Amino acid sequence: MPTIAVVQGHAAAAGFALALCHDYVLMRSDKGVLYMSEVDLGLPLPEYFGVLFRAKVGSVSARRDVLLGGMKIRGAEAVRLGIVDGVHEGEEEVKEAGMRLGEELGNRKWDGGVYGEMRKGLYPELCGVLGLEVGKPVLPTL
Repeated sequence: MPTIAVVQGHAAAAGFALALCHDYVLMRSDKGVLYMSEVDLGLPLPEYFGVLFRAKVGSVSARRDVLLGGMKIRGAEAVRLGIVDGVHEGEEEVKEAGMRLGEELGNRKWDGGVYGEMRKGLYPELCGVLGLEVGKPVLPTL
């Protein structure tokens, strides 16, 4: 099934990566940043973080600025860079937008197995580093 991350405040390091693991990301425009702190803290990135960012952040310069420059990204900039799908003013507004999107997507009644395989096919390098094989269900079928 499609997944939606609703970022209510700061999403740093693993929180940023977790948000990127979703199909859709919504963020507040009035509060919070996306931030990869590893370069500022002198910590190396796990391989799968680099693969995730290559798979989900299309702009080479945006990846450079985020991963190698420690750029803190606010909502409007995250939309411009293609990192998030939408920004909304305030806690209630972003939560409601996430619920609306979830209902819209849920009403499509897509086959979850097909959706999951299509998602894995979009990100083969990421699935490979995580040990997920395209063509093999993530969850056992009943």
